[in-house]
Amino acid sequence: MARAPCSALDPPLTAVTYASFHEFYPFYLGEHTDRRCRRMHFLGSWLVLASIAAAMVTRDAWWLVAAPVGGYGCAWIGHFVFEKNRPATFRHPVYSLMGDWVMFLDVLRGRVQL
Repeated sequence: MARAPCSALDPPLTAVTYASFHEFYPFYLGEHTDRRCRRMHFLGSWLVLASIAAAMVTRDAWWLVAAPVGGYGCAWIGHFVFEKNRPATFRHPVYSLMGDWVMFLDVLRGRVQL
């Protein structure tokens, strides 16, 4: 079933609380069912790592500004364009950031498919 497109003007979603990240992660994966969205997240995570490496090598702190722009930019494009949902970042920022990196590692381990 296709989801209705999301809009910044949509009413806020009801707040769901999670007792732990372990409880949150299945919800997080459910928000990433479109393979293209997962690919955008994976690309964004690599851009974050590359930006941090570039900052260390060049000693130019501006690369640290590029890290979240590249990471969140790719992820949000994945959600708005492919998944047609709101990123979990807006509702659960800490768990969402943790989810990004756990999913990244799960892709590398072969537990999540791209």
